[in-house]
Formats: sequence, C-alpha cells, structure tokens
Amino acid sequence: MTQPGVPISWRDAVQRLVDPAPSERHSVLAGRPLFVVDFELPGDPDPDQVARAAEELPRLPCVTIALGHPASEGLLDRFDVALESPEPLGAIEARVTKAPLAAQVLVELLRASESLGVHDALVAESLGYSVLLAGPEFAEWLATRDSVRASEAAGDAVIVEREGSRLRIVLNRPERRNAWGRALRDACAEALAVAVADASVEEIEIRGAGPAFCAGGDLAEFGTHPDPATAHAVRSTRNVARQLASCSERVHVRVHGACVGAGIELPAFAAKVTAASDAQFELPELAFGLIPGAGGTVSLPRRIGRQRTAFLALSGRRIDAGTARAWGLIDAIEGED
Repeated sequence: MTQPGVPISWRDAVQRLVDPAPSERHSVLAGRPLFVVDFELPGDPDPDQVARAAEELPRLPCVTIALGHPASEGLLDRFDVALESPEPLGAIEARVTKAPLAAQVLVELLRASESLGVHDALVAESLGYSVLLAGPEFAEWLATRDSVRASEAAGDAVIVEREGSRLRIVLNRPERRNAWGRALRDACAEALAVAVADASVEEIEIRGAGPAFCAGGDLAEFGTHPDPATAHAVRSTRNVARQLASCSERVHVRVHGACVGAGIELPAFAAKVTAASDAQFELPELAFGLIPGAGGTVSLPRRIGRQRTAFLALSGRRIDAGTARAWGLIDAIEGED
C-alpha cells in the first residue's frame, strides 16, 4: 500500500475502489487521509469497473485529489480537488496530515452542501464546526498556540450610517485588523437586521476601517465557547451569514488588505464584491484543526466552486486580487475596468 499523498494510477485507483469496503482502507482512521490519483501515470482500468469506482469515489472518508485530466467525462468533478500540476500537493499533504479529521469534515461537508439550500448548508457547516471544537486537533492547537490577549475596545465595534436608501456599515476595530469576534458579529447582526426588515434600504455597503478589511476570527476568543452544542445554538440564533444571504442582492462589500477567514467568507455572500489592489484572500482554519465557520463552505462554493474552495482551505494558499477576480471570488478591482 502506498503512503498517504503518494499518487497512484487511475487503474490502481479503480481496483481499490471496487474492492470490498474501500472506506475501511482509505480513511483517517486507517492512516490514509489522502487519496491521490495521477491520470498521467500509465495503466487503463477495466471499463466494466469504472462506473462503480466513480460512484464510490465521493464516498471515501478522506480527501480525494486528481492530478491531470481524466479521459472519462464528468469524472474530474467527483474529486474534492483538481490540480493541473503536482506543485501544491506538498502543502496540501502537510496540512491534511496535521489535521486529518478537520480535512475529512471539510470535504464531506462541501460534498453534501452542493445539494442543500443556503439555510440547511449553514446549519450543516455549524454542526461540522462544532464537532471539531471538541476534537483533538483544535485542542492541540489551543495548547500550543502563542498567548493572545484581547485588547480593550475603543468606540463602537461597527459604525452604521443611513443616507436615504443607502445603509453604510463600517467594521471599526482597526487596532485588531477587524478580527471577527463577538462584539463585531453582534454589531453587524444588529445593523443587518434593520436592512433585512426595511425594504426601503436599497443598498447596503460594507467596508472595514484601518489597514485590513478583516484578518479573520479573533484568536483571543478561540476556545472560549462554553461547549460545542451551545456554540452551535449561538450560530443558529445569530448568524450574519444567513442575514447577508437573505439580502445579498442589495449588498456591496468593499474589501482591502487582509481578507482572511470570515474576511472573505462573509463578503462572498454579497451580490457585488469590489477589492482594492492590495487585497489578499486566505482560508487558514485547517491549521487550527477547524473548518471555515463564518459561512465560507456555503458562500465560496457558490462563487468559485467546491473544488477551488477545498483547495484554498486545504492548501492554506493566499491569493491576490487578480486571481480572486479571475476565479469569481470578487467582481471588480478598484481602479480597473
């Protein structure tokens, strides 16, 4: 048996997928959190077994990666990640090996969410995130992380201004690079509640003060949930992602600088996202033993597809504004036609 992350041919993959109980052999619990198929390797599979293997592939409880292009139409879509070259494979393997449980939850959630509406997909994301809060990978990260102190808040967490039919919301924690924490979430939820209920608000513009739009979750609050079940109940009760989705056609988000985690997961719900040329986008959650939990497993696939979402989360790769626009993660770059 090959080691995790070592590519195999499609012929070998088919044979493994049609063998009895492939999920027992290719899973996190079996020590094989990756199933990598290189379609450039020689070897033709038994054509009578291909259809059965293709059905089994998305049921594997591990990350599946395709290198190159399969000859069979539609087969590529059954993988979690599709890579043109093996260059990103090392980074993906390192992160998946360090947090295999989180990686499994991520890809299984993305697979399932494709057939769900926004509300149900957000519920599924919250349940998956809550499970990982009680997992060993998050506990290990908490035990080894550098100490992070919560800073004293000065002024309103969010500035809200109404001008006629336009509502402007400004994230106002520049000293924390607008890190997404309880105060910011609650203030945004209150502001959006007005917009959702009031049809006379025709445009909702969201910006961030300071050098970054949002640098992701507030690390000072990580691990402070009372318990995973209550954490899920909180997200089900006060969910900014759900609010944004419900009024998305009226929302224009202007981002700049670091757009990390929630800093792109939430804007991706908007009908229009405009980025400054210095904007950079990243999903870092797997490094904490978690998955995107601010709605990213719902919003990003609807913009850039399931496989690119999985790639960003599994690789931890940071992309610039040009790449984000090419992918459809943002709609425009300021100053460019």
